[in-house]
Amino acid sequence: MSARPAESGGWTGSRRELTDLRPAHGGAMVGRDEGRAVFVRGALPGERVLVEVTEDRHRSYCHAVVVEVVEPSAHRIDPVCAAAAAGAGCCDLSFVTDDHARDIKATVLREQLERLGGWSADALRASGVDAVGVAPLGAPTHWRTRVRMPVDAAGVVGVHAPASDVVVTGARCAQPIAGLLDGLDAHSWTPGAEVVAVAGDDGVMHLTELVMSPTTPARGRSGRGRNDRRGRAQRARADRSVSRETVVAGPDTAVHRVGGRTWLLPVTGFWQAHRSAPTRYGELVAEMAARHAPTATSAWDLYGGVGVFAGALCDAIDTLTSVVVVEADAAATAAARATYADDDRVAVYRGPVDAALANLPAPDVVVADPPRSGAGRSVVEGICAAAPALVVHVGCDAATFARDLGTYRELGYRPVELVGLDAFPLTHHVEAIAALVPDPTLGSGRSDEPLP
Repeated sequence: MSARPAESGGWTGSRRELTDLRPAHGGAMVGRDEGRAVFVRGALPGERVLVEVTEDRHRSYCHAVVVEVVEPSAHRIDPVCAAAAAGAGCCDLSFVTDDHARDIKATVLREQLERLGGWSADALRASGVDAVGVAPLGAPTHWRTRVRMPVDAAGVVGVHAPASDVVVTGARCAQPIAGLLDGLDAHSWTPGAEVVAVAGDDGVMHLTELVMSPTTPARGRSGRGRNDRRGRAQRARADRSVSRETVVAGPDTAVHRVGGRTWLLPVTGFWQAHRSAPTRYGELVAEMAARHAPTATSAWDLYGGVGVFAGALCDAIDTLTSVVVVEADAAATAAARATYADDDRVAVYRGPVDAALANLPAPDVVVADPPRSGAGRSVVEGICAAAPALVVHVGCDAATFARDLGTYRELGYRPVELVGLDAFPLTHHVEAIAALVPDPTLGSGRSDEPLP
C-alpha cells in the first residue's frame, strides 16, 4: 500500500488517473488515490478519468478537475449549457443525461440520510418510506425565472466561475426562461455591479442593477471547512452591501401567483427560482397535511417567506382556523400581510424563528422551510416540544436536511413520506420534503437510540 503524503500541499498541480468514482455531496465525484479521497469536478460515477489536483490543503483529501475522460460513462453527453462549457459554475451537471443526473442526486440524498441522519434504507422502509428518489419538475433547461449575475471589469454581464469571483462572459446559461435575459447586452452596466433579472407571473420582465460596496466581514468567519473554496467565494460576495439600486426595466416589484393568490414582492426579494416550484411545493405540503392531519385547527409556517405554504394549508384543511407565518425578512412579511389582509386565519410574525417558537399558539401542523444551512437543533427541539401531529420539513441541501431529520428522530418523530425534487436542473442541488409524525418508540434526545 502506498504511504500517505507526510504533509498536505504536495499534490497540487499533479495529474492522477482515478477509477471507481462515486457521487459526493456538493456536486463532485470522489475517488481514492494512495489512501486519500480526491473530490473531482467534471466526472461521473464509474468513469476512468485523468485529473489535475487544484487544491491540496488537507492530509486526508484534496480537490481536482478532469483534464481527460479516459473511459466515459454511457450517460455523458455534450454540455447543454454554453456558459458551463465556457467555464462558468452555473450548471455543474449539464454534461450528463437528465435521468442520470436525478439518479446521482437521489444517491447523494440517500447517503446523507443514512450517514448524517441515521435513516438507512431499511429504517426508512420500517418508518413508511419505501424508496427515496428525485422527481422532475419539468424540462431540464429554461426553468429559472429569476437570476442574479455579476458584471465584469469591462461592464459585461456574465456568470461566476466555480467557487470563484472570476466572471465568465460571452456565453449564456441554459437555466433562464426564454426572454429573461433580453436586453442585457444593450445596456451599459457598472463594472463590479450585479444584475437581477426576474420574470413576473404577469409576463413582465424586470432588470435591476445593484452597485455593491464592501462591508466589514462578520467576526469568527475563518473560511475553514470541507468546502473551503466555495465558502470563501460565497463569503467574499456576502461581505458586501448594496450602495445603489437602479431599476433598468419593469417596476421595482414583481407579481407572483400561486393557488389563486397574488403577491407583490420587490424584485430583489426571495422567490423560488424554478417556475414550477412554488405551486408544486404547495401542492405537496397540502397533500401531506390532508393525509396525515385532516382535522387540524392550527399550524405554523416557519421560515414562511410570503406565506405560500400557509395558503396551501388553508386550502387543504377545512377545519384550519389559525396559521402563523414566521419570517425574518421585512419585504416578505410585508408582502404576506398585504396578501392575507382579508383572511383572519393567517397571522404574520416578523422575526427569527428560534426566538418566536416559545410565544406561538400550540400547532397541530408545522411546516418548516429553512435556508440552506438547515433548521438546526434548537429549532427542531422547539418544534418537537410543541408536539404537533404532523411536521412537514423542507430542505434545499441534502446534508442539512438529513441532519435535521436525524434530530427529529432523536426527539421522537419519524418520516412517513419523503420526496426528492429536481428543482435545480443541470446542477447538483436537490430539494427534499418529508412528512414526519410522532412515534413513541423513538427518541430520548440521544443520538445513539436504536433505529426502527
